[in-house]
Amino acid sequence: MDITTIAFTISGLVLFESITSIDNAIINAEVLTTMGQRARRWFLTWGILIAVVGVRGLLPWLIVWVMTPGLGPWQAFTATIVNDPAVLKAIESSAPVLLIGGGVFFIFLFFHWLFMEPKKFGLPGESFFLRQGAWFYAIVSTILMMVVWFALKKDSMLAFGAVVGSTSFFITHGFKRYAESEEERLLKGDSHLSDLSKILYLEVIDSTFSIDGVVGAFAFTLSVPLILLGNGIGAIVVRQLTVYNLDKIKKYVYLKNGAMYSVLVLGFVMLAHGYGIHVPEWVSPAATFLIVGYFLFLSWKQVRKDTKKAASL
Repeated sequence: MDITTIAFTISGLVLFESITSIDNAIINAEVLTTMGQRARRWFLTWGILIAVVGVRGLLPWLIVWVMTPGLGPWQAFTATIVNDPAVLKAIESSAPVLLIGGGVFFIFLFFHWLFMEPKKFGLPGESFFLRQGAWFYAIVSTILMMVVWFALKKDSMLAFGAVVGSTSFFITHGFKRYAESEEERLLKGDSHLSDLSKILYLEVIDSTFSIDGVVGAFAFTLSVPLILLGNGIGAIVVRQLTVYNLDKIKKYVYLKNGAMYSVLVLGFVMLAHGYGIHVPEWVSPAATFLIVGYFLFLSWKQVRKDTKKAASL
C-alpha cells in the first residue's frame, strides 16, 4: 500500500468504528450516571486500554490467526505488511471464508435494522419496511440459503463461513438485546450492582458492540496493524463522546441510518471478495465517507430546523 491508500483506509476505519459505536457510547454514558466518581474515572482511563488493546487489537489478530492455520502469531499480525510470498498466499487462500462470513453478518445486521428497529426515517420506504417486521426472518433465511448455495459451488469452507457469519449475528444480537434490558434496569434503579460490577458489565457490552467495527474492518483491509490503529482511534473517539457532547450527538438523528447503509455496502463488498470478485481497496472507505456524509448533512438540516422551531416558541 502507498501512504495515500493507508491514510484513506485508516480514516475510513476511524469513521466507521465511530458511527457504529454511537449506541455503545449512549449506553456507556447513561450507565456511568449511576456510578461513583472514582469508578467513572477508572472506566474512562484504564478502560480505554481494554477497549483498544484487549478487544479491537486482539480480536482482529485472533481472527486472522485462526483463519490462517499456517501462520504463527507474529506472522498473523504482520501478514499484509510483509513481502513474504508464502505468507501472502496463505492469507489470500483463507481470506474468502472470513470475508463471506463477515458479509453475511453485515447483511443480517442491516436487514434487522431495516425491518425491526425503531428509527428516524431518512429515506423513502423505510417506514414501509418497518411495518413488515415479520418478514425479517424469512428474508435473512432466504439470503443465507442463496449465499450457501453459490458458496458450495466454489468451496464447502465458504459455505461454512457463511453459516458462521449467521451464527455470529444471532449470538451478538442476543447479547445486545440483553444489554438494553439491563440498561433499563440500571437506570430505573431495579439493579443492585456494585460499581465494580457495572464496570465489568460495560466492558462486556463494549466488547459485544465492538464486533461490528472489527468485522467491518476486514472490508477495508486485512492488515491487522491498520485495523488496530483505525479501530483504536475510533474507540478513543467513542470514549470522548461518552463524556463530551453526547447530547449534541444525539441530535444528529440520521447518523444511525448512515451507519446501517454503510454496513449494507460493506457487506456486499465482503461477499464479492469472498466469491473472488475484485473490488478496489478505495471502494469501502469512499462509500463510507459518502454515505455517512449524506446522512450527516440530513442530520445537520434537521438540527437547524429544530433550532429554528424552538426559537420561534
